[in-house]
Amino acid sequence: MAVKRDYYDVLGVPRDADEAEIKRAFRRLAQRHHPDVDKGDGAEERFKELNEAYRVLSDRQRRSAYDMFGHAGVEGAAAGGFEGFGGGFGPFGDIFDAFFGGAPAGTRRRQRVVAGADLRYDLTIEFAEAVFGVTKEIHFPTLVTCPRCEGAGGEPGTEPETCPDCNGTGEQRRVAQTILGQMVNIVACPRCRGEGRIIATPCTECGGDGRVREERTLQVSIPAGIDDGQRIALEGEGEAGPRGGPKGDLYVAVKVRAHPQLMRRGTELYHELPITFPQAALGATLSVPTVEGSEEIEIPGGAQSGHEVRLRGKGVPRLRGAGRGDLHVIVNVVVPSKLSKRERELLTELNEISEPASLPKSGASVFDRLRDLFT
Repeated sequence: MAVKRDYYDVLGVPRDADEAEIKRAFRRLAQRHHPDVDKGDGAEERFKELNEAYRVLSDRQRRSAYDMFGHAGVEGAAAGGFEGFGGGFGPFGDIFDAFFGGAPAGTRRRQRVVAGADLRYDLTIEFAEAVFGVTKEIHFPTLVTCPRCEGAGGEPGTEPETCPDCNGTGEQRRVAQTILGQMVNIVACPRCRGEGRIIATPCTECGGDGRVREERTLQVSIPAGIDDGQRIALEGEGEAGPRGGPKGDLYVAVKVRAHPQLMRRGTELYHELPITFPQAALGATLSVPTVEGSEEIEIPGGAQSGHEVRLRGKGVPRLRGAGRGDLHVIVNVVVPSKLSKRERELLTELNEISEPASLPKSGASVFDRLRDLFT
């Protein structure tokens, strides 16, 4: 008996993927592995496996049972082959229609509904805003549902008419003679673009598209702890679909400005603190930057380059969890490149009475600390 693959691996999504990610992954893979497209061995089995994984992961109750008990928790619910995709898909002909714009011979096309396009908005925020979170107001042009015809595309009071070229099927069949006999090619009707209906009296506001261009304003909540390059998905905030189609999604791509003195690695922050030889030898109380402002720390006498002072809870909040990371202050003893006459006299005197230098007997070397810091 064959062992079933993990449904998340089948769709190539992480276990914390949201519904939109699962749906996009399924559609992409289904287009690639549909038996009418993929002519390789096992295409039908791969397509059935995709169907089964999507049926479970797109349903909240089934997905919860699968996460808790594995395949045993959804036994029987996942079966279904090419029938009953779930998540808004119907039988085989409708699946073909949704993915490829046509249907196999002998099936009737369902009226095609086209979704609006997804949008991307690039948003730059300050370092502290990424650490603590912020609400930003964004402005962007997009297509919205026409207020005059409410997305129908026709003038108020009129109704769409059945397309005379395809008699409402939304498709046309073209027969071609080949060496293998007659081949029937099914394509979307060019007159109605596969919808089966035409707008006889287009709306004067939108010209029959059901959408008009508008500048939108939206409040976006940026969570505390977001990092540079991460995205926020806002479902249903993209472009409206033509003639009443569903809206696409809006993806806010976040870029975080660098901090002049702090370096971030996940939830941890790092600061390189330059100190003088006397401060390293005698110890000192010095001020260091944090995301909340300056804070004083104690440098012990005899500190070496690479010595670390950790300020716990002064890092970045965990994006999907409680608590914050730490701030690591790394000491760097700076040797002056130019000396005054008096400094040279004092250092010469110190050198005459000092013991020969030796490495510390315990603790990590500066090379070890630098390696740990950057790896």
